[in-house]
Amino acid sequence: MTIAALESLSFGLGRMAAAAAEAGHELCLLTADRSVYRHELGTLPDDALTVIDVDTFDETATRRALAALPDLVGLLNTTDTWSVPAADLAAEFGLPGPDPAAVRLLRDKYQVRELLHRRGLSRSGAVRVAPSPGSADEVVRAVGLPAVLKDSSGTSSRNVWIVQDEEALRRTLDEAAQQQFMGELFAEAFLAGPLYSAETLSWDGVTRLLGVLSRQTSRQPAVREEAAAFPVALPQAESNAIEQWVGDVLNAAGHRSGFAHVEFVLTTEGPELVEINRRIGGALVGEVMCRSLGTNVYTAMVEEALGRRPRLMDAPLDHSGPAHAFVLVYADRPGVLKDWHGLDELAAFPGNVRWYPTRAPGDVVPQVGDQRGCTGIVLAEAATAELAQHRAWSAATRVRPVVADSGP
Repeated sequence: MTIAALESLSFGLGRMAAAAAEAGHELCLLTADRSVYRHELGTLPDDALTVIDVDTFDETATRRALAALPDLVGLLNTTDTWSVPAADLAAEFGLPGPDPAAVRLLRDKYQVRELLHRRGLSRSGAVRVAPSPGSADEVVRAVGLPAVLKDSSGTSSRNVWIVQDEEALRRTLDEAAQQQFMGELFAEAFLAGPLYSAETLSWDGVTRLLGVLSRQTSRQPAVREEAAAFPVALPQAESNAIEQWVGDVLNAAGHRSGFAHVEFVLTTEGPELVEINRRIGGALVGEVMCRSLGTNVYTAMVEEALGRRPRLMDAPLDHSGPAHAFVLVYADRPGVLKDWHGLDELAAFPGNVRWYPTRAPGDVVPQVGDQRGCTGIVLAEAATAELAQHRAWSAATRVRPVVADSGP
C-alpha cells in the first residue's frame, strides 16, 4: 500500500520513507520540482521512495496522480504552501486528515491573530492594510509603533518588515507596494523579547510539547532566520507554562492533531504568539528533533496520516542524547552560486559538524533578504543547546559561498 507526500520540506524525506516502511507501506513523493530535494534524494537508495513529477500547483493534475497510486492509504504534507490542497484532497479521497476549514484558518496569520486576540490569548490585534504609504496613519492608530508588517500567508520570512517610526513605516509601505503577496498585507504590534518555537504533537485536541527551539534572526530591517538550537533548557515551571499556553492556542485555532511549529516571543509578560505552522519545523528542525530525542519523529507523522494515535504522544522523551544547533549560510549577494570556500575545514571543528547544502553550483540565488538566499546549513552537536549553537556558529563562519554575477 502507498502513502503519498504532496511536496515536502527540503529535508526529512529519508526519515519519512523509513517511517512509512516501518508501517509496512511505500512512500511516494509528488513534486513539481525534484531539485528541491536534491540532497535528500542523492543520499537515499533508489528504492527508498518513488518520485512522481507533476504540477502540484494544478489540483486536477495532482488529483489524477493520487488516483493512479496503488492502494493509497495516507496523504502527508509538511509544507505551508500545499497544506490547504492536501487537506482538501485527503477529505476527497476519504483519507484521514485535518479539517480543511481549520487548515484554511491557520494559513491566514491575520485571522489567527484576530481570533486569539478575541479569546484573550493575544494581547494585541492586527489590521489589514493596503500596501501604500497612505496606510501609515491606520497602522499607527491600530497597532502603534514599532510594528511588524507581513504577508498573511507568507512563508520563509518573505515580505516581513519591522518598522520603528513613521518615516520607516511609509518607506516600507511603499516597498511593499512593489511586492507580490501570497495573501494580504497586515500589521501587528512588535513583540519585545527573544524568539523561540514550540515543537508540538497533538492528538484529539491534546497537545504534547516535544521541546522548545531557540531561534536567531538577522538584525533589522531584514528579518531572516540565521540559526536555531534544540532543545532549550528551560526551568520546569516555565516549560509547563509554555506547554499549557501552546495547547490553549492550538485548540483555539482548531488544530487538533499532528505536528505544529509554533513561533513565539517570550516577553516580560509571558509567551506571545508570532505564528502557527501546522507542520513539523522547517530547515533541519525535524532532523535535530530526531537526533536529540533519539527517535524518528516522522513515525508519528505517518501514524497520524493513517488515523492512528501516535505512540510519541505517550512515549517517554529521551533527553539523554546530545543537543543540536544549526546555522544557515547565506550568499552575500544575488547571483549564480559557483561553489563554497571552507567546507574542507568543517571536520576540524568540534561537535560532529555536518554540512547540508540547500543549493548546488549553477543555481541562481535571486536575493539574500530571506531564506531564498540560503545556500546550505551547518549542523553541530554538544551537551547543551547553548554549546551546540556556539559550535555550529564558529564552524559556519568558515563557509563562504562563491557567487558570480547572473547577468550577461
